[in-house]
Amino acid sequence: MPSIAELRPAPPTVVGPTTKKATRPSTTLPQWLIDGARMPEKQVFDAERHLEFQPPKGITTMKEIGLEGHGISPVAASDPFPLFTTEAIKQIRAEIFSEPVLRDCQYTSSFAKYMVRGMGRERAPFTCDAWSSPELLRRVSQVAGVDLVVSFDYEIANINISVDNDSSAIAKGDGNNDSSAFAWHYDSFPFVCVTMLSDCSNMVGGETAIKTPSGEIRKIRGPTMGTAVVMQGRYIEHAALKSMGGPERISMVTAFRPRDPTIRDELILTGSRAISNWSELYHGFTEYRLEVLEERLRLKQKQEQKRVDTKRPFNIREMTAFLREQQAFLEATIAELIEVEDMD
Repeated sequence: MPSIAELRPAPPTVVGPTTKKATRPSTTLPQWLIDGARMPEKQVFDAERHLEFQPPKGITTMKEIGLEGHGISPVAASDPFPLFTTEAIKQIRAEIFSEPVLRDCQYTSSFAKYMVRGMGRERAPFTCDAWSSPELLRRVSQVAGVDLVVSFDYEIANINISVDNDSSAIAKGDGNNDSSAFAWHYDSFPFVCVTMLSDCSNMVGGETAIKTPSGEIRKIRGPTMGTAVVMQGRYIEHAALKSMGGPERISMVTAFRPRDPTIRDELILTGSRAISNWSELYHGFTEYRLEVLEERLRLKQKQEQKRVDTKRPFNIREMTAFLREQQAFLEATIAELIEVEDMD
């Protein structure tokens, strides 16, 4: 079994909310946006009908941006690639702007005035089935260069909504002529897949900017409706550049982690606590962490049985190192369970 403690440079600390109470937007979304998302027919997700994947034309590697050896894959970010059909996007938008979701799942933060999170399978079955689809996971993993699964269900999916060039969450850039719709930051998750849910044909801008360790700024072309970008944002400082034109810009961000339990897991909740139902967030987080721990222990148990069968001596140093790794994993899990005020 590969060593879980394989040394990689530690990821940067994610600067963001910790114990701040989750808040709702102070204003409501335009009625025209809600009405326009309604669909008379609810469909069940079908990969053959609703996915139209094509590989990205380009990949930016960690080596190219001066971060070789960081993270869990050589891939830093992809160019936009087709992922969902227009029909699928309409179904997802209908769930986002449905009455139960707008009632229970709206949040606001310094990053975005309007956010939708934690829709769940009962309120958004099409969206959750899509991101849990083996075919979609296979395609996203193909682009990322590592086998991935959704981090946990609560992170299906974070929806950022900007309407009519709203500038309430616009942060100043780094002194150049570009401004960012979301401030420079690192993600809390190993990989994210950002999917565009708006018609961007009349928009200008909207690229993702990456800041290299040397301070160089690189831009990755923004996605168009139904296309997606995969990025290893846990290790890369980045910002979404402001887009101009068009009545709305809606993007869907889904978080991923490695499927292999032996790969080092550095997922944190720093960026999620203040924009989440903390009870649901913590449940999903601890559930997946316990599942990873269970898989690691089973693998080690099988390895130990094989040692006995082959009559090799017990390796105290190896077992101690493994158990200490799991102890560190549990301590890191506990450290994320910070008490926060409940939502209203």
